[in-house]
Amino acid sequence: MNHIVDKETARHYLWGDQCDAWVLVENPSLSVKLERIPKGGKEKLHFHQKAQQFFYILKGTATFYVNDEQKTVHPQQGIFIEPEAKHLIANESPDDLEFMVISQPSTNNDRHE
Repeated sequence: MNHIVDKETARHYLWGDQCDAWVLVENPSLSVKLERIPKGGKEKLHFHQKAQQFFYILKGTATFYVNDEQKTVHPQQGIFIEPEAKHLIANESPDDLEFMVISQPSTNNDRHE
């Protein structure tokens, strides 16, 4: 089914400490989300057994912790996270962080803390 998706009509949910997610595409083989993390926010360290992920930063600066390495990702940059890699994304900057996360297959029932 082909249809236009936007932030205003996408399914929205809150996660973590006042973080937002808008679900743009969700099916068993692919997930595409727009997310926002306020300054000082972060997710818990976790991994996915099956899903590979690509994070693309739109606004702000992201700090990733991947398998005990710290990586800084700026706007218009992305980072690929392989299955089984322990990771988290944090916003250690003074501004909101906005990014796209594309997961293949979907991370539903594939998040392990």
